[in-house]
Amino acid sequence: MGRGDLGTRPSRLTVGFPCGDPAALPARYTSAAATTGPSEVVTRVRNSAYSGPAPSRLPTAGSSSRVGTSPDCEAARRALASSIQAVFQNPYGSLNPALTVGRTLAEPLLVAGDIPKAEVHARIGDLLHRVGLPEDAATRYPAQFSGGQRQRIAIARAAARRPKLIVCDEPTSALDVTTQAAALELLAELQGVLGCAFLFITHDLAVVKEFADRTIVLEHGRIVEEGRSVEVCDRPSHPYTQRLVAAAPVPDPLLQRRRRDGRLALASLSDFL
Repeated sequence: MGRGDLGTRPSRLTVGFPCGDPAALPARYTSAAATTGPSEVVTRVRNSAYSGPAPSRLPTAGSSSRVGTSPDCEAARRALASSIQAVFQNPYGSLNPALTVGRTLAEPLLVAGDIPKAEVHARIGDLLHRVGLPEDAATRYPAQFSGGQRQRIAIARAAARRPKLIVCDEPTSALDVTTQAAALELLAELQGVLGCAFLFITHDLAVVKEFADRTIVLEHGRIVEEGRSVEVCDRPSHPYTQRLVAAAPVPDPLLQRRRRDGRLALASLSDFL
């Protein structure tokens, strides 16, 4: 599936959350919507300082559609599952340790049932080549790889069905800086090949500015700012976004001290807002 398969209409997701007890749900927020266009990276910067009971966070209403199709039947849900894939945060926990890498990559290809078994082996070799791993990696288990290599395997699994949208949930947070850069470069290369869009969930503003086209900032589940990533990171307008930017570390100790003082001043000011 190339860029032409996406058409001109973006994907759209709308979800409603309950307006329960404020102690259980800090933000009385009813809905959120995000649109993702072809070959675009949208980042959601979130606040994860929520400790209420998990059931209160579950959606109670809402709808989702992709290119105008609602997944309201089994066939539609299968089609949707093939066109939307995910890369998870923890490369150590997102792979089944009992399965070889080849079996892990073959599973999404075989479950769909639309790819002949004779072609699966060739597709696995191609996926491993695209993520920079040798072909014999297919016979090994996740425990035999480093964290960065495991995340490459997870990325290969997400790309196996050639999806139109890949949701990346903090995919670089468990990696060191060098490995992070390699993972982001790999994702950018895959986007050029697949023509897919990314929904990138992260706290790392350096990643946001370099990787994402558009950014949505959430505080307690509420969208507080949205715009082009460079504008949001360089000229934040909402106090919460300003505090996030001020909290990002920089190598210059004098500048870091000024940024810390500015962040504390913003935090004090927010008490009166």
